[in-house]
Amino acid sequence: MGKNLLITEKPSVAMEFAKALKITTNRKNGFLESADWIITWCVGHLVTMSYPDKYDEKLKFWRLDTLPFIPDNWKYEIIPAVANQFNIIKDLLHRDDIDVIYNAGDSGREGEYIQRLVFMMAKPNPKAKMKRVWIDSQTEEEILRGIREAKDMSEYDSLSDSAYLRAKEDYLIGINFSRLLTIIYGRKLAKSINEDKASISVGRVMTCVLGMVVSREREIRNFVKTKYYKVVGLFGDDDAFFKADWKVNDKSSVFESPKLYNDTGFKKESDAKDFIKSLANKKAIISELKKSKQKENAPLLFNLAEIQNECTKRFKIKPDATLEIIQNLYEKKLVTYPRTDARVLSTAVAKEITKNLNGIARGFKDEEIQLYIKKMVDEKYSTNLIKTKYVNDSKITDHYAIIPTGQGYENYNSLPDLHKQVYKVIVKRFLAIFYPPAEYSKIQVTVSIDNEIFNATCKVCTKQGFLEILKPADKAKKSKDAPESGPSDTSSDESNNNLELLKKLKKGQEIGVVNFEIKDAETSPPSRYNSGSIILAMENAGKLIEDEELREQIKGAGIGTSATRAEIIKKLEKIKYIEINPKTQIITPTLKGEKIYDVVLYSMPDMLNPKLTASWEKGLDMVAKKEINPDVFMDKLKKYINSKFNKLVIKM
Repeated sequence: MGKNLLITEKPSVAMEFAKALKITTNRKNGFLESADWIITWCVGHLVTMSYPDKYDEKLKFWRLDTLPFIPDNWKYEIIPAVANQFNIIKDLLHRDDIDVIYNAGDSGREGEYIQRLVFMMAKPNPKAKMKRVWIDSQTEEEILRGIREAKDMSEYDSLSDSAYLRAKEDYLIGINFSRLLTIIYGRKLAKSINEDKASISVGRVMTCVLGMVVSREREIRNFVKTKYYKVVGLFGDDDAFFKADWKVNDKSSVFESPKLYNDTGFKKESDAKDFIKSLANKKAIISELKKSKQKENAPLLFNLAEIQNECTKRFKIKPDATLEIIQNLYEKKLVTYPRTDARVLSTAVAKEITKNLNGIARGFKDEEIQLYIKKMVDEKYSTNLIKTKYVNDSKITDHYAIIPTGQGYENYNSLPDLHKQVYKVIVKRFLAIFYPPAEYSKIQVTVSIDNEIFNATCKVCTKQGFLEILKPADKAKKSKDAPESGPSDTSSDESNNNLELLKKLKKGQEIGVVNFEIKDAETSPPSRYNSGSIILAMENAGKLIEDEELREQIKGAGIGTSATRAEIIKKLEKIKYIEINPKTQIITPTLKGEKIYDVVLYSMPDMLNPKLTASWEKGLDMVAKKEINPDVFMDKLKKYINSKFNKLVIKM
C-alpha cells in the first residue's frame, strides 16, 4: 500500500498537521516522512505570472503600439528565491509510491491558487488521487476531521477558476492601464509633482480605494460650515423640568418659511427669537405620550473587516497588523480561520458550541472572563443558539465567523501583550451572544403649543444584559466617519431628561412653560477615513454604514476580499499615494495621489466607481459558485479592456 502526500501553505502549518497525525519522524530536507505519510509545504507563493517581456523582449519597453497586452496562452514561472522548495515538492508529487495527494493549502481562494499553481507547474503523478482538506481552525480535532472528510479536489475547480481569473484580471488591468496612462500622462504628472519622471500605477481595487480617499478629502476641503439656530422648550416648573426640541410641521406658523434652515432650526438668531416671542403666554399641552420597553441583542460576531475596524479604534493599529495578529492566534490554535466575511455560525458548529465554552472555562485563566462564564453558569443562560440571529447557514460561504476555539492555551502565555488583548476582544464578543439582551425603558413625549410641537425622549437602561461584557466603553463606539455631510445631531440628550417627571405625565394634561432657549448648531463635514473604517467601507462597496444591523442586511459584493483589503491599503501607502497617521490611523491622500486621481477621473472615471469594482468581485464570486462560466467572465474582461483602450487612444 502506498503513502499519502499532504502539502500545506507554510512550514508552521505542516508541523501542526504532523502533530495531529502523530508523525514524529525526523524532518528531512523540505518535508517530513513516516510509514504512511509525507508532509511538505509551500512557503507562500512558489509560482508567479510572467511579466510581458517573457512573452516578447520588445514588451520590456512601454510603447503604445504593443498595447493592449492580452495573451492567449498564459506564462508562469517559478519564483527563483523559493525554487529549491518547489523542486522538493515536484519530486514528491512524482513519486510512484504516492496513492493520495492532499491539498491542505489555506482554506480560501488565495490558498487554493497558491497550490493549484504548484500542481499546474509540477504535473503530479496522474495515478495519485487528488483531495482537498478544508478546515476552520488548526486544532487537532479539526485537522483530523479535514483529512477524514477531504473531498475530491475537482469539487474545488470552480474556486480555482475564480482564483486564476482574479489574478489575470488584476494583471491585465494593472499592466495595461498603468502603461497606457503613464505613456499619455506621465510627463505631465512628473512636472506637476516636481519630479524628473513619474509612472502611474493603476489597480482594479487600489485605484477605486484611492478615489474614495481623495473624494472624501476634497469634500472636507470644500465644505463650508453653516450656522443655524434651534429652539428648545423647558417644560414643568422651576424644581423639575424636561427639555424638548421644536420641529416644524405642516400646521406650523413657519411651515415652508424661507427663514428656516431646516425643519429643526432658523437661519438667523433674530428669527428664532421672534418665533419664541410668538409663543409667549400660550398653553402647553401633552399631546402625545408613548411609553415602551426596548430590547437590544448583542452584536453579531466578528468577521475580518469588523475586527480590523475594532482594532484600529481600540489599539490604533493598521488592518494588516490586525490580520497578522489574528493569523498568529489561528496558527496557535486559539481562534478560528481569520479571512472570513461571515459574522454568524453554521448550524453544525452551533450544535457543538459548548466545547468552545467549556474550553474557555477550563483553559483561559483570565479573571474577568472567568467571572462572565461563572455568571452564565449561575444564571443558567442558554447555550442553544439555533434559531437565533447568530446562526445562519445561508450567510456563510467558505468559513463562519471568527470565534475562540477554547483550545491552544499552552501557547497563550508566550504571546505578545497586544495579541493577548486582541484575543480577549474576540472572546468577549463571543461570550456576549449567550447573555440576555439589554433592556431599556423609553418615554417619548410631544408637547403642543397651538400648532407648534416639541419632542422629548428619555431612554434608560434597566437591565444590562450583554452590556455587562461589552460595556459602553468597550462597545464599538459610533464612528465619526459620517458618510455624508449634513447638520450635526444636537438634539436633547435622551438620558439627561427628567425620567421621574416624564413618568408622571398624562396625555392631554397642561404643562408649565419654564423657558425657551436658543441653541446654536452648525453643519459638520464628513470625517476622514481611518485605516479601519475604510476596510468597512470597502466591504460595503464604498459605503461607510454606521448601523450594524443595516450593514449586515445590505452586505453584498464589496471592493476586494477579506484576504486582500489590508494589503491594498498597505500598497497605497507604500507607493506614497496615501499617508496614514501612525497615532490616529487617519488616512489622507498625498499630492501625488490626488494628481493620479485627477488623471483617472479625466481618462477612465469608472475605475473610481466602487459599484464597478464590486461588480467584478461579484462576477468572480459567481464563477466560484458555478453560476457563470469562466470563459464568459474572461470575454467580458477582454471587451472592457479593448473598449477602454479605444476610447483613451482617441482622446490623445
